[in-house]
Amino acid sequence: MLDESLLDEPEALARADRRGLLRGAAEAGARLRTAARHAAEAGIAELTPEGRPRAVLLAGSGTAATGVADLIGALAGASAPVTRLHPTGVAPAAGALRWALPGWAGSVDLLLVATTDGSEPGLALLAEQAYRRGCNVVAVAPERSPLSEAVDGAHGLVVPMATAPHETYEEIQTASPGELWALFTPLLVLLDRVGLLEAPPETLAKVADRLDRTAERCGPAIATYSNPAKTLAAELADSLPLIWTEGAGAAPAGRRFAAVLAELAGRPALAAELPEALPAHGVLLAGDFAGGADPEDFFRDRVEEQQALRARVVLLRDRPVGGLSAAPAARELALSHDTAISELEPEEGTDLESIAELLAVTDFAAVYLALAASHTPK
Repeated sequence: MLDESLLDEPEALARADRRGLLRGAAEAGARLRTAARHAAEAGIAELTPEGRPRAVLLAGSGTAATGVADLIGALAGASAPVTRLHPTGVAPAAGALRWALPGWAGSVDLLLVATTDGSEPGLALLAEQAYRRGCNVVAVAPERSPLSEAVDGAHGLVVPMATAPHETYEEIQTASPGELWALFTPLLVLLDRVGLLEAPPETLAKVADRLDRTAERCGPAIATYSNPAKTLAAELADSLPLIWTEGAGAAPAGRRFAAVLAELAGRPALAAELPEALPAHGVLLAGDFAGGADPEDFFRDRVEEQQALRARVVLLRDRPVGGLSAAPAARELALSHDTAISELEPEEGTDLESIAELLAVTDFAAVYLALAASHTPK
């Protein structure tokens, strides 16, 4: 069970945070600014593209790279097809992974490579294959990594991944909140340049400011009752989160939340988009995971029993209030099965600002659950 008293003890949180996860979440805005500067220094702003690419291909390994591919698909998919190249291999180790271009890929397509590792030979081979086919290649990878050295120059453009001042190449964690923005930001700058989405410098500055403000609201010094991330973490204790999303930007944020909960906190979660989430998860709400489910004897002694998981709906929305929405039906279904519901809806702003806020709050919540799981009460 979650020790909720830990959430309101900043010093205890700091002691439990051996991986620097809270600092990574708090530094997301700073990481975005550094990544944007790296993109400018790499020369992305001076590129003169000859029209839009026919298709965008994305390759990379780890939770951060997967999240980047999902976000780019949501933001740029209306302008050009966005395809993630899934790795194959006998193990998840960097040396065992391989990627392949689809047969149709050629000179009018753009290959984006994003990785927090940079030691994957398969990505270097993919960049070489793309170079032979005439594809444009842009990679974001740790500086002086094998991949950046393989791609730099004749094979494509490399943007060094932004790292925190205290972070070394060996300490980079694929699911850490800061790594997502380190990979995502240079690609936003590039896709703005080629006309697939709008992410000019002033928009990125607003996104960084939104990340900073959200970090202030969700930081360890802010009490649980006024801290949306701590509140969500407390609500998800001993629950099976059913993450229901509404809106193009909320969908990848929800899928990332499920992935980070698993990787950082060791918590199972399911993510689905409304309205399809209702029939997909409806049986879960009616079965043993329902909030009102209670086996046989109500009066038996439960002190020594392990707490059973109960479903809790987490509704993430990035749509303006008043539009066509399945949220009322979602609330009705959850409440009809005595299932609690948590809701997150960002403040007004650009699409990128809304996505950033959802990502920041859920990243902080996952970190708090991870710290609670690793904390041993005195």
